[in-house]
Amino acid sequence: MHHFPSPTDFLKKHELRKTPCRMAILESFLNTQNALSHQNIEELVGEEFDRVTIYRTLTSFEEKGILHRVPNMSGQAKYALCESNCDEHQHKENHVHFKCQECQNVYCLSQVQLPDLNLPQGYKVEEAEFLLSGTCDKCNF
Repeated sequence: MHHFPSPTDFLKKHELRKTPCRMAILESFLNTQNALSHQNIEELVGEEFDRVTIYRTLTSFEEKGILHRVPNMSGQAKYALCESNCDEHQHKENHVHFKCQECQNVYCLSQVQLPDLNLPQGYKVEEAEFLLSGTCDKCNF
């Protein structure tokens, strides 16, 4: 299980002002503990905040390393919380995401070690995304 600080601690650590929208979005991620799309977030906090404010908040969270983008076959961007020990998005290239075909949730599996990729000479990886699909531990009982 990941250890996540409180919303206030997240904002303080990343030197962001505490605003109602930032707090609400962080609460949404902390309550679900899986990846959320912009649409998911709008459904959760859209009564209080407009689409532009939500979009700007997600962008600033991604730039500051609070959230990272999750690969998604549907083309719709999803975001997940970075772990508290994540420094400058270092984990972004080296962990697996898992999409459950039953509940449709997407999870970060940061404890899963990735294999070494032996690329042909001349190839240089800038970014890697690993998305596995199957049944999560909650649905696979």
